[in-house]
Amino acid sequence: MRFDGFTHLTFDCYGTLIDWETGILTVLRSVLKRHGRAAEDEVLLRLYARYEAQAQAGDYRPYRDVLRGVMAGIAETLAFEPTEADLDAMPDSVGRWPPFADTVAALNRLKTRFKLVILSNIDDAMFAETNRHLEIEFHDIVTAQQVGSYKPSHANFEYMLARLRVPREQVLHVAQSIFHDHVPAKTLGFKTVRINRESRCPRSGVAPPAHAEPDLEVPDLKRLAIAAGL
Repeated sequence: MRFDGFTHLTFDCYGTLIDWETGILTVLRSVLKRHGRAAEDEVLLRLYARYEAQAQAGDYRPYRDVLRGVMAGIAETLAFEPTEADLDAMPDSVGRWPPFADTVAALNRLKTRFKLVILSNIDDAMFAETNRHLEIEFHDIVTAQQVGSYKPSHANFEYMLARLRVPREQVLHVAQSIFHDHVPAKTLGFKTVRINRESRCPRSGVAPPAHAEPDLEVPDLKRLAIAAGL
């Protein structure tokens, strides 16, 4: 894959830059322990993916409300009654979810050549907490809150492109999730790179199953920087 024509790299954040599986499971294990419940990691993450996708598919709701709904759905499935603290545990934790070990260094290398942009299913305030861990100033940050919808809606990509004011041929979208990112991006004519990180949910990651063909697949951001000649 040639990188010569790209001026902007647009990134999904959670699952691509941030290790959200670890963040999600840390919260869920703590809540389940208080209620005397347990489940395998993959089961919990697939429940998370199911309830999150359901909540994001309807009318726009703030991401805090989406995450409270995810916890309520998991609690119903595992037969316990969540407290208000349980429902708030997931949204309150997002700002503590850690970057992957390669993220910060790779972003800094990529920034020497490209303008870096966030396109994330998140609220502005939550991403501001996460951004402190990424240690980089992005060219632009586009959130679901700003658009009023969640990926895989095409609206998020169209809004981003209109704001960047560059042809889509100059934009390379980088993401882990086939469902949230690669399906809509490829449908809209973007080139994409899949960051296929190791996951406790083989093939799909924390997302419903979906199919698309990225233009390039690498196991982490470090390999993306190497592929770009950096």
